[in-house]
Amino acid sequence: MVDRAAGVLIAVGRMTSAEAWDVLRETSMRTDIKLRHVAELLVEWGRTGALCADIRTELDRQLAQRRPAPMPGPEADGPLAGPWTT
Repeated sequence: MVDRAAGVLIAVGRMTSAEAWDVLRETSMRTDIKLRHVAELLVEWGRTGALCADIRTELDRQLAQRRPAPMPGPEADGPLAGPWTT
């Protein structure tokens, strides 16, 4: 079950398996919910879109910490433009 939950995090958070494991462990510790139960909740979230508030809040925090900072430059100042946009 933990591997499935890591897969959900890899897909949603665009992270490595090691980062997904860290997110699972940190979420478990900070919410005081056993790792296996956190994993079950995340797999269910992947199926239904429903996630309890305390896990969602901590997951949002964990993902925000791991997002790369935006790169400086013109593309950081506005929407992307190019031949693929109209």
